This record gives sequence, structure tokens and C-alpha cells, in this order.
Amino acid sequence: MARATLTATLWRERETYVSLCPELDVSSCGDTPDEAIEMLREAVELYLANAQALGIWEDVAAAIKGRQRSSTTIEVTTP
Repeated sequence: MARATLTATLWRERETYVSLCPELDVSSCGDTPDEAIEMLREAVELYLANAQALGIWEDVAAAIKGRQRSSTTIEVTTP
């Protein structure tokens, strides 16, 4: 088994913490930040195992193997 480093974004929605892996568009949630991240890790691992089982691993491998990543913030006008 190989290891990969992916992005985890975390924010709070009312009483729940939401976590997102933007490279794979996989999300999860938890009652605490740590739980939300751990649940995201599990969701991503299940997603990847399912991709392998379905024979679509190569379709998602580029998102995992890509080394060049960046993130930033943007400012928008809200109603």
C-alpha cells in the first residue's frame, strides 16, 4: 500500500464540522474538528478502495499523484 498526501478543508456548520478533500470531491463531517478529519480520512480510503474495485483507479489516480497543488482565498460580494 502506498501513502498519499491530500488536502483536507474544514469548516463549521452550526453544531457540525464539515471536512472536504477537494482533489476527490469527497466530504464527511463530525462533532469535533478531529472527528471530522478522521471521518474524511475513512471516506477517502473507502472511495479509493471502491475505485480500485470498480476498475476506475486510473481515473482518480491523477488527482492523487499530482504534485502541484495550491489553494488560496477569494473575496466575493454577498447579498
